Amino acid sequence: MLTHLIQTFGYLAIFVLMTLESALLPIPSEITMPFAGYLARQGTLILWVVILVGTVGNLVGSLAAYYLGHVIEERALIGWIRRYGKYLLIREADYHRGVAWFAKYGGPAAFFSRILPGVRTYLSLPAGMFEMNLVKFSVYTFAGSLLWSGFLAWIGYKLGGQWGSVGSLVRILEYAVGAGVVLAVAYYLYRRLGNRRRVGTNRLGS
Repeated sequence: MLTHLIQTFGYLAIFVLMTLESALLPIPSEITMPFAGYLARQGTLILWVVILVGTVGNLVGSLAAYYLGHVIEERALIGWIRRYGKYLLIREADYHRGVAWFAKYGGPAAFFSRILPGVRTYLSLPAGMFEMNLVKFSVYTFAGSLLWSGFLAWIGYKLGGQWGSVGSLVRILEYAVGAGVVLAVAYYLYRRLGNRRRVGTNRLGS
């Protein structure tokens, strides 16, 4: 279905599908962008235009989700997720994970979340709820979406007729990046706690 839409409507379909994905609808970019990259290899589309259109679509959808998080109270938003989230593949745990990410990392989370499972789509909601600066949110989101869309389209372009195998490769990459981020945070906390203990020991010794 998605591939047929992209074949028929080209860049318009890419824009709409990527917008809807970032606006909380369960439309996998792991299909949209690699297939578009494959069509670019066939000469039907132009690769850099595919990447740009996908990135702009992600930004527009993210801005819609940002606005939703901005105007709806958190209690009402969680109630909406509990009632309708199952139809959109949105879990309350995903939302809370996004809130925790944003609270801990702030603006850069809007960039890194684009390639992380479980928070890629939902982080726009807490960004709006916390009233993150809209310009910064847009810049971080555009940059992260450019990286994500470019990677998927490029892989689809390189794999050609094997573009369908991108999904499994992407999942491995997502969880590898996620594990790397967790390890980096754990190391940071370890060093910080270690420095505090050393400072406390020095004060006691003096």
